[in-house]
Amino acid sequence: MADFHQGGSVATLHNLTRRPLEDLEAELTNFAKKRPMGLLLPCLFSELETVAMPRILKEIKKVPYLDQIVIGLDRATASQYEEAISFFGELPQHHRILWNDGPRLRALDAELAEQGLAPAEEGKGRNVWYCLGYMLATEKAEAIALHDCDIITYDRSLLARLIYPMANPQFSYQFAKGYYPRIADGSLNGRVTRLLVTPLLRSLEQVIGPSEYLTYLDGFRYPLSGEFSFRKGVIPDIRLPSDWGLEMGTLSEMFRNYANNKLCQVDIAEVYDHKHQDISVEDRAHGLSKMSIDICKLVYRKMAVMGTVFSKEIFRTLKAAYFRNALDFVERYKNDAVMNGLDLDVHKEEEAVELFAENIIAAGKMFLSSPHEKPFIPSWSRVRSAIPDIYGRLVDAVEEDQAQFSKS
Repeated sequence: MADFHQGGSVATLHNLTRRPLEDLEAELTNFAKKRPMGLLLPCLFSELETVAMPRILKEIKKVPYLDQIVIGLDRATASQYEEAISFFGELPQHHRILWNDGPRLRALDAELAEQGLAPAEEGKGRNVWYCLGYMLATEKAEAIALHDCDIITYDRSLLARLIYPMANPQFSYQFAKGYYPRIADGSLNGRVTRLLVTPLLRSLEQVIGPSEYLTYLDGFRYPLSGEFSFRKGVIPDIRLPSDWGLEMGTLSEMFRNYANNKLCQVDIAEVYDHKHQDISVEDRAHGLSKMSIDICKLVYRKMAVMGTVFSKEIFRTLKAAYFRNALDFVERYKNDAVMNGLDLDVHKEEEAVELFAENIIAAGKMFLSSPHEKPFIPSWSRVRSAIPDIYGRLVDAVEEDQAQFSKS
């Protein structure tokens, strides 16, 4: 059962009464008459072949209030894109697929790259960025939700609760972050949030001193969730990272662009499970190891922009503070798990802490050695300033792909 506690600097919207889904959807359908709603689904082609995506599709087909669904499709050949058109063709709502690896969108990407405006690397951030540009161009949705495509416990109440703060015209929120418990198969999950992000933020405040930014981030119950919603007006000026720092980067941009009373977090699911990443102890370029480095670098950059001066000595001190704080959190989580009859392997928890501690230093070295790195994708406002007809060309490319590969 959720509580009613309001902690941190942004509003928390709880699931206090388990309100019937039918009531929520009826209200959202009414809201949609004045505030059209859209859903963004960034996915890999391989996710269409999992147990999660067919379930998600089956649920989304029943959603009555969506005016637009945009699917960003990565790592797909021409034949796979054609399969995706057929797969998503069951949707009764208006929908389009951005074939990110197709020649038309790749040609646009190359043109943007020539002017230093394209995403620097492949990944979810790049996928989401192009989809947001498309949604701006088509102007079909005023309130937009985004969620991952590997949620094996998905039901459409997640979407209803996620988009509600953006859809209700009585609310003034511009952005909502979804949160939920990370419990599945009798185990406590969410290692990167539990064992890296929370103790890292607390340790940074110990080492650097009080920070409104750190307090803001620490107030989110699940800062790494891949589920959030926003008003259309948020999109033009947001600068997203193209690496695994997308979720933290989005929160950071909201902090930069909006007052806290325009932001909220919302309880969207009682049960949530998805594909789990390997911790990748031996390879920092993959899995949770890479994720942890990208997250650390993003926080360092944001703090540097706000005036924090980092050095090798500070990073060594930060590692020591983090290690002690993280081990204290392992003890808390162990006791929480025991009381709730959940499994928690303390040895694996402490192995993860050791890896994250090393990656705090590794990320610090990367940050100090690359002062001219441009980690963020330019805003769509900047892109449109450089290429005024980019929206029309993006829409044309998507429509031409659709026309060429749709089966008659």
